[in-house]
Amino acid sequence: MADKLISLRDAISSLVSDNDVVALEGFTHLIPFAAGHEIIRQGVKGLTLVRMTPDIIADQLVAAGCVDKMVFAFTGNSSVGSLYAVRRAVEAGGTGGLELEEYSHYGLLARYQAGAAGIPFMPIRSYAGSDLVAINPRLRKVTSPFDEDVETYVVPALNPDVAILHAQRADRHGNIQSWGILGPQQEVAFASKRTIVLVEEIVDDDVIRSDPNRTLIPGFVVDAVVECKYGAHPSFAQGHYDRDNDFYRSWSAISKDPVRLEKWIREWVHDAGDHAGYLSKLGDGFFDRLTPAPRLSTPVNYGSVL
Repeated sequence: MADKLISLRDAISSLVSDNDVVALEGFTHLIPFAAGHEIIRQGVKGLTLVRMTPDIIADQLVAAGCVDKMVFAFTGNSSVGSLYAVRRAVEAGGTGGLELEEYSHYGLLARYQAGAAGIPFMPIRSYAGSDLVAINPRLRKVTSPFDEDVETYVVPALNPDVAILHAQRADRHGNIQSWGILGPQQEVAFASKRTIVLVEEIVDDDVIRSDPNRTLIPGFVVDAVVECKYGAHPSFAQGHYDRDNDFYRSWSAISKDPVRLEKWIREWVHDAGDHAGYLSKLGDGFFDRLTPAPRLSTPVNYGSVL
């Protein structure tokens, strides 16, 4: 298999373009913050950002002027506050505003599933009685060919131009292994036209082969793999570092003040230069308080006489 290991800077510059539909996934866990920061540094514009739970990374991308539209299911600062850049952009409306397209969590997952399966839409029942159908014309009611009395809605397939994900480990060929909360990582990788995955560590092929069922995303759907330790901070990577709740609690005050927010992006994204610069600003020993004690799973036996 081809070696797909490249730098974060090259992955974003070669695979993400202005006006792309970009899915940045990671459900509370494994949010690709480092990739979002690199998109800001490279000045990518006009993106449609797809994310089941747009939180701080969405706020930063909107504040930096990278995003024109957001396709989402829930947005907020993970139960601790608001996203004021997103709010200001929505309230501004018109040119410079932010267009929203809202689904339920399962509705957006169903869009990824349809895209991954190569089918035009996915039927779901959970929009029966929902007010979302009144504000999103892409939620269509259909008659079931099997039982016309069953109230059924469909959502259209979603095939993002680019999926950007984070995971714990991979080999150089892009075979991705992950554990903990997985969210829609696998579905969006199969649905997207191009896929970039950042990982905490690159491991030997034998490590991946020793536990094949843990391979969530096979290398044949991955275009670029980037080694990016702590690339999900301030979110968490199960077994590597915990969520930085101090940062999450501090964000609303930063986001609420446009001048303070602009200064934060300049200092922590642009002036940092790259992800290594960001980590350098955090300082030596920063992750000590976030590093969990090991809790290893028991190995399984893949042995066979064949």
